[in-house]
Amino acid sequence: VQLVESGGGLVQTGGSLRPSCAAPGRTLSSLAMGWFRQAPGNVREFVAAISPVVPISRRKTSYADSVKGRFTISRDNAKNTVYLQMNSLKPEDTAVYYCAARTGYYSDYEADFGTWGQGTQVTVSP
Repeated sequence: VQLVESGGGLVQTGGSLRPSCAAPGRTLSSLAMGWFRQAPGNVREFVAAISPVVPISRRKTSYADSVKGRFTISRDNAKNTVYLQMNSLKPEDTAVYYCAARTGYYSDYEADFGTWGQGTQVTVSP
């Protein structure tokens, strides 16, 4: 699986961005997906995760405490794309954002994800 991120950019504090993650030729709905980020000088950290579409009874999303209430992870199965809607952005959200995929159930543990995108830069100015 090849993951391709897009939708990063430069925005002012309080603004919004919506990075997306696509996998040409591969269906993402059966995979657990996650977003992670890495700021300069920092280790990569968990941002958000979403379970596979099925089983419906076990659908789950979760977020890092630092982004709860501001970020939303979602899927558009028709477009085979996963999104990270980021609102009320802060300078501390500045980082390279990575999309990741894994087979099996939901996880928010970086080491569980075997496939990664190249990353998209998000910069929030004061």
